[in-house]
Amino acid sequence: MKIDFLASESVTEGHPDKICDQISDAVLDAYLTQDRKARVACETFICGNNLVIGGEITARLPARQAQGSPVDVESVARETIKNIGYDDEKKGLDFRTVKITTMVNKQSPDIAMGVSREDPLEQGAGDQGMMYGYATDETETLMPMPIYLAHALAQKLSQVRKDGTLPFLGPDGKTQVTIEYRDDVPTHVRNILISTQHTPETSTETLKNALLDKVIEPIVPKYLFDDKTEIFVNPTGRFVIGGPAGDTGLTGRKIIVDTYGGLAKHGGGAFSGKDPSKVDRSAAYAMRSAAKNIVASGLAKKAEVKVAYAIGMSRPLAFNVNTFGTGKIPDNEIAELVEKVFDFRPAAIIKDLNLLRPIYQKTAAYGHFGRTDIDLPWEETNKVKELSQEN
Repeated sequence: MKIDFLASESVTEGHPDKICDQISDAVLDAYLTQDRKARVACETFICGNNLVIGGEITARLPARQAQGSPVDVESVARETIKNIGYDDEKKGLDFRTVKITTMVNKQSPDIAMGVSREDPLEQGAGDQGMMYGYATDETETLMPMPIYLAHALAQKLSQVRKDGTLPFLGPDGKTQVTIEYRDDVPTHVRNILISTQHTPETSTETLKNALLDKVIEPIVPKYLFDDKTEIFVNPTGRFVIGGPAGDTGLTGRKIIVDTYGGLAKHGGGAFSGKDPSKVDRSAAYAMRSAAKNIVASGLAKKAEVKVAYAIGMSRPLAFNVNTFGTGKIPDNEIAELVEKVFDFRPAAIIKDLNLLRPIYQKTAAYGHFGRTDIDLPWEETNKVKELSQEN
């Protein structure tokens, strides 16, 4: 019998890197609200009480506005920080007093020239690179079990903080789950790690008991969890200083948290702050859609798909499928089926997934894939019938 121990982590919305991801995507959403064709590449950096927002943004002004920017970037950032829960410097940040610097330029005309085309469907890719998608039948959402549970625990951690169930928690936190696999089947939670910000007077024992009762037991399936499962809470013994007061944050620094928890490859490109002309984002969403439909159609128990682009070119340079020996037909035949059913030109992806909408901030915490709490078009299994008919 083959035994593996596979771990994945997640972080809460109050983690410094996730503060930055959410601000970058909130700025993107704000621009897309004003101009569906806005070109946005927005980065955010936070350190202590200082926040920097920079990047390249090109957007049309609303008809009612004669000059200036169509978006008040500073107000968007403050509102995002407020909604996360940073309203007191004792928590590590206060949305009212944080110092914000903005440095925004227009998109390079060289890049714009490569992306824009007379025929809209022949729009070129916004950059070169490889993007991956993954799906597995080990959970209902077709996500790997370790990242599925890590995200669920992180979301629950934020929920019990915000609704007052555990008022002594702070916004910053992390989760990590290690799963025992036997012959590639998840059979047991080996350990759970939660590091969470808390008030100074809260003891480790109080914290551990509360998290077990209000966070872990409601989330982790009983068939995976028993008295052999190890629970670790704040291994350093104290996590009072959190948020940007304890660590710097930067957009795009949690790409494995954003995707499949390390159980699938990653092309390297981050998502947050990028409009869908950037294939780092839109093609990664298309690859998840393809992989999920492959598994949902029964063509394989798990699938990893990969696409490659050149900047300014609409047609992918390469596409392939790996089912890790679980495919009902050879992988190259599955790839041929997928390419008949899906159109992976950037403009076609944007059209098919309806990506020119302000839907991105809600993806910037707790993962871009496998979400059931929000409606994401790349999570639909609407190509199953076509794949089955082609097979």
